[in-house]
Amino acid sequence: QVQLVESGGGLVQAGGSLRLSCAASGRTGSNDVMAWFRQAPGKEREFVAAVSWSGSKTAYAESVKGRVTISRDNAKNTVYLQLNSLKPEDTAVYYCAADYGGVWSIPTAQAMGRYDYWGQGTQVTVSS
Repeated sequence: QVQLVESGGGLVQAGGSLRLSCAASGRTGSNDVMAWFRQAPGKEREFVAAVSWSGSKTAYAESVKGRVTISRDNAKNTVYLQLNSLKPEDTAVYYCAADYGGVWSIPTAQAMGRYDYWGQGTQVTVSS
């Protein structure tokens, strides 16, 4: 049984930074794609960033490009999302997602439907 557990969310002032973590357990592999999505109140869940198993390939939403970095430590089965220069519009619940066995491509990395496993989410609140 795959489990994804997010942590690191919290309340931060605009311009601040947070690092989110997603610890995966129950299954490991060498061909997965990991991603972060977010959902703000009253809005649909949206793609934030994704990373290939090797960590050499990444994709970012335009809205966060330049402010966000996704990375992973396969020895720890953990994926990270570094959020910098946070804005009030970044306020959302951030979800980690995993697709085991998928092929990397930027368009499909952004597609919610490709991810089989999801975490419970961690709240990020940015005050102005």
